[in-house]
Amino acid sequence: MGSVTKERATVICRQDDKILFVRKARRKWNLPGGRIEADEAPQQAALRELAEETGLQVDGLAYLAPLELYQTLHYVFETALLEPQRPQPLNEIADCRWFSLEELEQRSVNKSIRRLLKDCQRPD
Repeated sequence: MGSVTKERATVICRQDDKILFVRKARRKWNLPGGRIEADEAPQQAALRELAEETGLQVDGLAYLAPLELYQTLHYVFETALLEPQRPQPLNEIADCRWFSLEELEQRSVNKSIRRLLKDCQRPD
C-alpha cells in the first residue's frame, strides 16, 4: 500500500448515458468532489461537494469503493439523476458539463479520473 497523502470524496453523477464533469479555470476535467472535512463522513463530503460545485441536490449516493490513485484515496460514490437537472458551476468551478465515455476520449481529463472510471466501470 502506497502512502496516502489526501482523502477525497468523489462522485460519479450519471444522467442517461452521460457523466457529470467539472473543471476549475484552465484545469483538466474532473469529477465533482473534494476534501473530506475533519468532522465529516465521506458520504457527507460527497453530497456537500456535489452541491457546492454544481448546485445539484441528490437523494442518495451509492458507495462504490475506496480507490487509491496517485497518493490520493478516493471514496467513490455514484448517483443517477432520475429527473434532468441543470448543474451550475459554483464556487471555484468554472464549467460543468455532461460527457459520454466516448466524448471523454477527446477531452483533457485528470489522469486519476480516467483510471477511476475504468476501475469503476459497470458491466452492461
